[in-house]
Amino acid sequence: MAGSDARALSRSLLDLCRMRKLTIATAESCTGGLVAGALTDIPGSSDVIDRGFVTYSNDAKRAMLGVEAGTLANFGAVSKETATAMAIGALERAGVDLAVAITGIAGPGGATPGKPVGLVHFAAAARDGRIIHREHRFGAIGRTAVRQRSVVEALRMLMDLARGPQVTAKPQRAAASRLRPRVTRSPRRHAAKRRPPRSPRGCVP
Repeated sequence: MAGSDARALSRSLLDLCRMRKLTIATAESCTGGLVAGALTDIPGSSDVIDRGFVTYSNDAKRAMLGVEAGTLANFGAVSKETATAMAIGALERAGVDLAVAITGIAGPGGATPGKPVGLVHFAAAARDGRIIHREHRFGAIGRTAVRQRSVVEALRMLMDLARGPQVTAKPQRAAASRLRPRVTRSPRRHAAKRRPPRSPRGCVP
């Protein structure tokens, strides 16, 4: 089910991004490139997908995405802070419009106090400054299931950003600029209409 959901979401996302001329990069840890794989599995995805970063180790997160060592030391690789830094790093280094990042514990091992198997942090960033974060605790449902469900969630987050307000903001600005000349011109028209009646009245006496 997750595989069919991912394929349908990938198609919809690519169509939307193609229509809005948006490009995407991915930054993945526990999914190991599955999000990029789901998107590039769709023919014609090259006009939307720029690149994918697979940063499984902390060293890779620092070297490839610019995640600070302090962030990893203070919050850990599986955290909101690291996921957000990964998304921003992918966005900046790829020069794209949208980026998504995933870091989690797919299992069966790797759990630590407060961070159980199935915990996954997601972050997505847009060129216009929007950043969203989500935390999911899928539980010990199996490594494959955690990874598959993470792919679907990441694609949904990209869809949310792709549908964002950057497209609707342009018509509003255009409408506002059209209204300004009308406001300034209208007093001049009224003033021009009032002047002719005054001169005849002054000539009657």
